[in-house]
Amino acid sequence: MENGEVVLNVLKVFGLGIIAFFLGVSITPILTRLLHSYKAWPVVSRTKAITGETASVVAALRKDEPLEVPRLGGILIWGTVFMVTMGFWLLSEFIHLSLFTKLNFLSRNQTWLPLFTLVSASIVGLIDDVLHIMNSGGYVAGGLALRKRVFLVAVLGLIGALWFYSRLEQSSIIFPFLGEIELGIWYIVFFIFVMISTFSGGIIDGIGGLSGGVFAAIFSAYLGIAFFQNQIDLAAFLSVVVGAILAFLWFNIPPSKFYMGETGILGLTTTLTVVAFLTKAVIVLPIIALPLVLASGSAIIQIISKRYFGRKVFLAAPLHHHFEAKGWPQSQVTMRLWVLSTVFAIIGMVIAIIGK
Repeated sequence: MENGEVVLNVLKVFGLGIIAFFLGVSITPILTRLLHSYKAWPVVSRTKAITGETASVVAALRKDEPLEVPRLGGILIWGTVFMVTMGFWLLSEFIHLSLFTKLNFLSRNQTWLPLFTLVSASIVGLIDDVLHIMNSGGYVAGGLALRKRVFLVAVLGLIGALWFYSRLEQSSIIFPFLGEIELGIWYIVFFIFVMISTFSGGIIDGIGGLSGGVFAAIFSAYLGIAFFQNQIDLAAFLSVVVGAILAFLWFNIPPSKFYMGETGILGLTTTLTVVAFLTKAVIVLPIIALPLVLASGSAIIQIISKRYFGRKVFLAAPLHHHFEAKGWPQSQVTMRLWVLSTVFAIIGMVIAIIGK
């Protein structure tokens, strides 16, 4: 690759991310006023665990927090990504300049599926959030029942798996330093399993700023992997996602203007799965996304321990609530998990790059 092309690719990838950040920051006041005008906060707080039991420790930790903080902040993330993606695609279609052609990153083999996944999953999350706000649906405090959300995520996983298996003709995964392993038809099953597992890590949300910083580090790592693999359109898409997340984070650092909600979490976790498979770096996903693994794993351990042994392993679950219950300030929990996320995102990225 010539130096001139490298420079153009760098400007494309990181320039689009900067545009996404400033666009997200500029539209946030409009979104905030809109959410406040419709009182987009829950009538009833989710102070029960997914098992139906009262989450007394978490409820006590949240008793002094303001109730009238809107959900649906995730709209800022996927809305910004959608606007930037479609905006530059339209410019390339109707204004025939080489600059706009170069900046267009919507492509069939790299970004169609991630964009479809982000928007469709976020809309499912939006429905869940609206039902939660209205205190209706099948959840303990409003919203779609967990089994319904898992089912919908599995459907999205099936669509993605079939696209990879049939359209992109992928049926193998790469183990760093070991090589390629052929899965055949089991590739589809593995894809769905990874998507549901990644979605379960979405419970990292719950403290202002925590999920935003963690997801920014995770997607930045896959941006680096995609760029190194010369998947420039995908790298540009991921840069736009990171820019949008950072715009969200700008307003989500306590005191939060809004919460991400399921419309953000569901879209980001499912899209992350697609990106991990597109870069053939799915094996390092548990490393890059370690905080998601810790959150999901701690919750599973807590449920199993309480159900079968009648005792808690953690003061509260997921793990970040355990540290809160031990007396760590929210800012300390958040920043330490940001640091952990950044360190392991770098480790996973390096393994993925040199392991090939």
